Amino acid sequence: MFAVGDDWQSIFRFAGSDIHLMRHFGGEFGGAFDGEAGIHRTVDLGRTFRSVDQIAFAARTFVLKNPAQLQKQIVPAGIATEPAIRIVMTPRDEGPRKLTEVLTILSAQSNAGEKPVTVLLLGRYRFVEPDMRALKRQFPRLQLSFKTIHASKGLQADHVVLLNADSGSTGFPSEIVDDPLLTLVSPEEEMFENAEERRVMYVAMTRARFTLTLLASNARPSAFVTELSKDPVYGVIAAPGADQEAHECGECGGRLVCVNGKDDRVWYRCEHVQHCGNLLPACLSCGAALPRLAPGSPEVRCSCGACYPECPECSDGWLVERKGPYGQFMGCVRYPACTGKSRPASTKQRSRNLSNRVSRRGTS
Repeated sequence: MFAVGDDWQSIFRFAGSDIHLMRHFGGEFGGAFDGEAGIHRTVDLGRTFRSVDQIAFAARTFVLKNPAQLQKQIVPAGIATEPAIRIVMTPRDEGPRKLTEVLTILSAQSNAGEKPVTVLLLGRYRFVEPDMRALKRQFPRLQLSFKTIHASKGLQADHVVLLNADSGSTGFPSEIVDDPLLTLVSPEEEMFENAEERRVMYVAMTRARFTLTLLASNARPSAFVTELSKDPVYGVIAAPGADQEAHECGECGGRLVCVNGKDDRVWYRCEHVQHCGNLLPACLSCGAALPRLAPGSPEVRCSCGACYPECPECSDGWLVERKGPYGQFMGCVRYPACTGKSRPASTKQRSRNLSNRVSRRGTS
């Protein structure tokens, strides 16, 4: 018997595919001779004729985070001369605009008269498919197509753009929990967290010949995107204009991300929005940057030069002038989540002066 398979691309457990058969193929189907069972030989097909080194090696490292995956050496199809994997963070409701920017760059790099550049748009689910008819009219020099990752097995393109690499129940990795009845007839589940979803990501990455671009929510990036961006071993870069200064959430230790509010103002909220309600407005002076506590100083300073008094109650907030039923006071910008406050010096002084006048009147 001769069989060919790739446990790194086993992504159909929901349809009955059992990865354990491949991992223990020799024991299941091997021959018997001279009292020995499970006799077999394994030959690695490690050469890829598709992806350049940066994509091939990053994908290998990513899938092998699961120690249960079979070890294989990879020989890439070529050497990349420029960064091949990029992450583009998208503010809320700006995914279509960011996708257009990515396709504009790819179209500008294509040469008229030459073979059309192929671009494959991938989604974890079909509902993320953009208006392909409009995109094809807008970018005639690109050969555009859309597939779900599961439907893309065996396909390839010069450039791959992964859409909606976000967290959430219908994000990527998917957080949808299987129906308990389905587990009764499904193959044994793996212990490694998101084992199959990690292989789905591997399939997405290895559809690309030259470049892979991941579009991820600025507020709710996928755990996979966070892993790829934080670990330098993957060699991933942020797309031009996408770099943002990282701010740590003082409430939970997460990352504060920039979002556009319904009031058209810029806000910074914790990436763990489902669990942490930390929300901060941008600097009142510049309206864009986030003031932070200056080391060794009681002031919270913004990169634009504005300074604010530190909130005495929380680690992220600062005091701004507010007006209440008893007059003006200095309150935390995180109100009502934080009730830290301090009366302005002028108000305190007026209170002391009034107290002194009352004392002198009582004495006389």
